[in-house]
Amino acid sequence: MSAAPTPRPTVTEREARQVAEAAREQDWRKPSFAKELFLGRFRLDLIHPHPLPPDEDAQRGEEFLTKLRDFCETKIDSATIERDARIPDDVIDGLKELGALGMKIDTKYGGLGLTQVYYNKALALVGSANPAVGALLSAHQSIGVPQPLKLFGTQEQKDVFLPRCARTDISAFLLTEPDVGSDPARLATTAVPDGDDYVLDGVKLWTTNGVVADLLVVMARVPKSEGHKGGITAFVVEASSEGVTVENRNAFMGLRGLENGVTRFHRVRVPAANRIGPEGAGLKIALTTLNTGRLSLPAMCVGAGKWCLKIAREWSAAREQWGKPVALHEAVGSKIAFIAATTFALEAVVDLSSQMADEDRNDIRIEAALAKLYGSEMACLMADELVQIRGGRGFETAESLRARGERAVPAEQILRDLRINRIFEGSTEIMHLLIAREAVDAHLSVAGDLIDPDKSLQDKAKAGAQAGVFYAKWLPKLVAGAGQLPASYGEFKHGIDLSPHLRYVERTSRKLARSTFYAMSRWQGRMETKQGFLGRVVDIGAELFAMSAACVRAELLRSRGEHGREAYQLADAFCRQSRIRVDELFGRLWTNTDDLDRKVVKNVLAGGYEWLEQGIVDPSGDGPWIADATPGPSRKENLHRPIR
Repeated sequence: MSAAPTPRPTVTEREARQVAEAAREQDWRKPSFAKELFLGRFRLDLIHPHPLPPDEDAQRGEEFLTKLRDFCETKIDSATIERDARIPDDVIDGLKELGALGMKIDTKYGGLGLTQVYYNKALALVGSANPAVGALLSAHQSIGVPQPLKLFGTQEQKDVFLPRCARTDISAFLLTEPDVGSDPARLATTAVPDGDDYVLDGVKLWTTNGVVADLLVVMARVPKSEGHKGGITAFVVEASSEGVTVENRNAFMGLRGLENGVTRFHRVRVPAANRIGPEGAGLKIALTTLNTGRLSLPAMCVGAGKWCLKIAREWSAAREQWGKPVALHEAVGSKIAFIAATTFALEAVVDLSSQMADEDRNDIRIEAALAKLYGSEMACLMADELVQIRGGRGFETAESLRARGERAVPAEQILRDLRINRIFEGSTEIMHLLIAREAVDAHLSVAGDLIDPDKSLQDKAKAGAQAGVFYAKWLPKLVAGAGQLPASYGEFKHGIDLSPHLRYVERTSRKLARSTFYAMSRWQGRMETKQGFLGRVVDIGAELFAMSAACVRAELLRSRGEHGREAYQLADAFCRQSRIRVDELFGRLWTNTDDLDRKVVKNVLAGGYEWLEQGIVDPSGDGPWIADATPGPSRKENLHRPIR
């Protein structure tokens, strides 16, 4: 008999941070444009000239996109998926036949072997047809079984599972639990060693693809024992295994076709051969998988932006107000300009990050995270502006529009569907902290012991000396740079002059680095608690990255004779809009209500403002805030629905 499941761990805030820090990829073996940007070093040479895929990869990718476009136009009925809250089985079967399950899987395992660039273009295309279909393919390949096996799997695991994932089997990634989100130190699902197997017990929540999946990547805690290091560990689990029960298919405000559920494991036996990597490496595997996996969400946000632009253009030309098209009224025109410029910049960010991922010359963990953060936030803003441009028709459902004889434009649906991207695969708030941790890594590396309250005076003195050497070399470089020379970046002047924007990025990156250093000096060990400040630092970095990518993409298109003049105009518009946002964010670094907000929050939690809640009724139902996830046998019908 296997040992009984261990109870849910109780951890302090410090212990939780230590678990997250241990799982973080520590080394920087390759250059990183974004990391350098946060350190005040504008390394344009790392992204310009814009890298390009080999001709063979591009040809193979374009050929698949042609087939995929035809499938999306003829086989995917988004209105039906929205109405029935389910992707029809024949659509999923068609995607399998097309090879879409294996877009990122190597050809030797039966996959298509597409590059990250073309995989993302495919997701943007599918996501524009229906976001739930895009989410299914993304969850399967970006974070499901194929990606962690590609990075960490044994050859035997790749030989067994990748051919299945390429053509027939849908996979899912199971980390979140009812009481565990972005704090994995409290993970309660256990995997107890028992002979040549592990025995899994626990409950997983929000298992995208979990309802229809054939294979699962499951994160579980292995108890430390003789011969077992223990820790959070990753496993490949057959969804059909005895003791695996899909207890609920969840429903959401958007992505109505999403096969997302609650999965219970009760004494599920998993062969040790199905363990991915060593014991205790689960979180590192998850975070490394997400480094490039996160690019799938902004890719679909690019598709959404393109669709928003198309609808805004067509509608605003057809709808007249006060004798002229509404687009020519400045109040509406500014929204259209925002959508157009932002879509251009977001595509630049995703394509650049994806090509850098394919080349593998740079470390793109920060770039991918910035793309996810920036893409998810800006796509929601673009969709909201589209709804506003459409007016009452933007709030009306496509089905209602069709019923009364108008074009069935699902503007309100895209707004609902995009909203989850600010939460999926790391919420905006978590992304701020994750990116901020990487952005200040250099500071913490030299000053870590200096600001650690548990270190001795001797350790602090040693750290202080090391920090002094680092800052003596680094700080003088933040005083002046190419951004102050009028002729810098002159190769970006072709009719429209983008060089002032790149000089702005160079100057501002140094200003951002100085601000970060000042904050480190001011708050020291309390820096990690200043989440408002860190979030604004990251948002400034995201804007600077997007401006850089937009200018580099515009120059690429100009040099290739592909809408160069128009691309320069869009890049110029985006950079001017972005600079206004950056200047505002800098002002809010030091002038804000963060301290007062903390006081108000404490009073809210203490009940000091309950009087303000009077005069309403609460339509919420009864029940606990967090469902019981006590391990044990399932008492519910198994809703697992494999598609064969």
